[in-house]
Amino acid sequence: MPRAAEEREVADTAPVARIPLQRFGATYWIALSASAAGVVLLGVTVATLLRFGTGVWGTNVPHVWGFDLINYVWWIGIANAASLLAVVLVLRRHGLRTAVNRFAEAAALAAVVAAGLYPILHLGRPWLFFWVFPYPATYQVWPQFRSTLIWDFWGITAHVLVTGLFWYIGLIPDLATMRDRAARQGRLVVARLYGVFALGWRGSVCHWSRHQAAYRLVAALLLPLLLAAQTVVALEFATTLVPDWHQARLPLHVVVTGLPSGLGLVLALAAMLRRTLGLHAFIDAGDMDLLSRLTAAASLASLWIYAEGLLFGLVLEDAVAREAMLVRVTGTYAAYYWAGLLLTAILPQLLWSRRIGLSTATAVPLGLCAAAGAWFDRYSIVVAGIERTNLPVARPLYVPSDAEWMLLLGTGGLFVLLLLLFARLVPVVSMYETRHEEAESEAA
Repeated sequence: MPRAAEEREVADTAPVARIPLQRFGATYWIALSASAAGVVLLGVTVATLLRFGTGVWGTNVPHVWGFDLINYVWWIGIANAASLLAVVLVLRRHGLRTAVNRFAEAAALAAVVAAGLYPILHLGRPWLFFWVFPYPATYQVWPQFRSTLIWDFWGITAHVLVTGLFWYIGLIPDLATMRDRAARQGRLVVARLYGVFALGWRGSVCHWSRHQAAYRLVAALLLPLLLAAQTVVALEFATTLVPDWHQARLPLHVVVTGLPSGLGLVLALAAMLRRTLGLHAFIDAGDMDLLSRLTAAASLASLWIYAEGLLFGLVLEDAVAREAMLVRVTGTYAAYYWAGLLLTAILPQLLWSRRIGLSTATAVPLGLCAAAGAWFDRYSIVVAGIERTNLPVARPLYVPSDAEWMLLLGTGGLFVLLLLLFARLVPVVSMYETRHEEAESEAA
């Protein structure tokens, strides 16, 4: 490559490369401190849980599931939607991948880490979580493979490994760029750290060939895993005899209504990174407009799923299922159902407007509303799904305890902390994809 072209490429992505090596302002450190406090809160909550057991939660008969399963399904939905966006963009080689793939993959990985805590913590004895591992036990006592706990183990393990691998493989060329920049600046310790994770990358034709093959292979492996992981979570409900749960449409409902949550969060991240880090040249108006429309389209699909659920539940199902659905939409917890419908399927339709989608003041709240709406929907499924009873006795209401709220806030703090560290340590936009896209444009 001619020297002039090389210098032009380095200059094109220099603003992105400078971000991890620059000094961050007070706002960043305040956010980092707040998220770190959330992680401390998570540690205190987990210690309390280990000391006193799951009795500190507000769950009891008949509400044996509460925030533990609600938050687990919610985090998985965010991770799946963010990963699905990144995977499709990579496989189709769409230009939007240059702007959003890096932090979409990071958000998916952080969400998977937050979700992975819940299958362990909701066990009666979390310190024995390794019993679900299919290892050759001395007494030949193998795990019960029909148990949903085993499904969670395989699903979460595969999700963490493949999502982390997908994110890391895409990061390797940029880690090498950061290594070389740090070396030129005389920051040898930083250069060595980046060099370790760059795996000796030198940018040869052989390196690029193997990198692209591995990147697309992992993306192809991740695509069916995403659909399977979210579907298995829904099948955990379908294996029960609760009328509002064991419906064939529930896996489709969980998958489709989870899409706006992840896409909305990616949209909010794109708007905030674009504004705070000055990445307007890398996340341009066209990228924001397309991402807004994708979120609105996913919300429109969710609206269709809600309409289909009401049609089947209130008209076409048997009398028991109709009564269960009616209780869910008009009963004690009906507000959660309608809040999920409003925030997930209706409010994001405003993003069809280019003006609203390009404004940080509107894109961020609407994206976060889509994610919050999915949480309300999961609350409606888990809690309101078993409100109906066949016994002539009073059924106690489910009231989340302080420990459950602390656990939710703690995992939220862990999610934000991981994203803040990501923005501090690695490029938030793919530099090599940007250079490749500009080279293709010049060649055309």
